[in-house]
Amino acid sequence: MFSSLVIDHWLPAASDSLSDDEAIVVVDAELPENRSVSVLRLDDGATIVSLTPDRAVQIGAVDGERFPADTAGERIEASGIVLNDPDHLFYLPVEEHANVASTVPGTNTRRLSVADAEVFAALEAAAPEDDLDEAFVEIDHWLVFGTFIDGRLAAAASMYPWSGTRLADLGVLTLPEFRGRGLARATVLAMAADALERGYEPQYRCQLDNAPSVALALASGFRRFGEWMVIDD
Repeated sequence: MFSSLVIDHWLPAASDSLSDDEAIVVVDAELPENRSVSVLRLDDGATIVSLTPDRAVQIGAVDGERFPADTAGERIEASGIVLNDPDHLFYLPVEEHANVASTVPGTNTRRLSVADAEVFAALEAAAPEDDLDEAFVEIDHWLVFGTFIDGRLAAAASMYPWSGTRLADLGVLTLPEFRGRGLARATVLAMAADALERGYEPQYRCQLDNAPSVALALASGFRRFGEWMVIDD
């Protein structure tokens, strides 16, 4: 259902034999400190606990170890590690790639560059602070797209390659007065099509209680891969 870029990044080979109620430990020395502990609960029920070597020692876990999935959180917390609230983790199914790649942006949607810094700054100034923090959309990211209404940047989305992978993590921001008009979807689809053409897999994350963002992900063709928690740094 999902591309090999997604599967190879998240799932160890041994996960094929996991039952829905099992967790498996993956020790990875390449994990950055802000993701030195993470827990991925796949939608099919299996759980992947990813740790740096130091964190594995702290938790008392070893690479390839299996244990009941429902004890993963308790075991991590017992070692003094606090996890952030979980996020939905969405990707485009392989069968959706062609649909997204063939997207033709409307005349009001285009790629942005540093030359658009002024209109982007105006969007930032008009956006609620909480939206800015959650969306993490930046004009200097790897890919940036925007949709304009009457010459004003009404929605913007950006993405960047994630930790040296070919997964491209995205965020999207729409000004409140322009919501409900499909602008965010148009912006995300145009950017996702560009990323796919470059050989990258769009990655969409949002908090579990962010119903509008979940609706946008699904409307844009994304499907949930799992629920992801990471260390609170």
